[in-house]
Amino acid sequence: MIDFIQNVKTRNETLFYYGLVCLFFACIFFILSKITSTQVYNVNAWIKPFKFALSTFLFSWAMAWYCHYLPTFNINLFNWTVIILLGFEIVYIAIQANKGELSHYNLSTPVYAALYSMMALAASIVTIYTAYVGFLFFTNDFPQLPNYYVWAIRLGIFIFVIFSFEGFVMGSKLTHTIGGEDGGPGIPLLNWSTKFGDPRIAHFIGMHALQVIPLISFYLLKNTKATILVAAFYGLLSVFTLVQALKGRSFF
Repeated sequence: MIDFIQNVKTRNETLFYYGLVCLFFACIFFILSKITSTQVYNVNAWIKPFKFALSTFLFSWAMAWYCHYLPTFNINLFNWTVIILLGFEIVYIAIQANKGELSHYNLSTPVYAALYSMMALAASIVTIYTAYVGFLFFTNDFPQLPNYYVWAIRLGIFIFVIFSFEGFVMGSKLTHTIGGEDGGPGIPLLNWSTKFGDPRIAHFIGMHALQVIPLISFYLLKNTKATILVAAFYGLLSVFTLVQALKGRSFF
């Protein structure tokens, strides 16, 4: 683990430290969720910024690792795009949590509506930039890397991009619960609905293909065909959870 951490720092010091900052704030938000009582939709208000900060930490370190392999890639531009845009999202979500108000789907005032739109734009830009990174992995050769690992990165990014944009399913409906009201019974911490459809499940599973598929391929599968097969099943699982959610059916 120590070697891995040192390697991330060597590969991309900027995203390494940004990821650590996100992890630090994720810990702060988690502590606040345990010592405060402010709620949004029957869930402690600090759970949401906790999840976003932790997810951004994982994304930052994963992309720091992958982008190191790319030849002639403007890594500084990518770094600061991620830092500024995803940083804006975390800050705004935390500010709204402190107020006990919604960040997402909040159209109650022109200012909140504009900030919500800006968050959607920020996430879209980062996703499109990540899609470009994926394109570079498809169009370049990496003779120094195992073929199965290259395909794991390609497919992990591909699934990530698709299910990152799946967030617009929730945005278009201004809700993350289908078939019922937001704020109903959910599983611990993640708060995914146990009674109705919840597109956040597909969003979560699909986006974390970015980390899961390369890890499984590199440490367990070590085979290109097996990697592609597992990625296909992983993608189908994400699609299945989305279809279930759109039908208003709980995954649980």
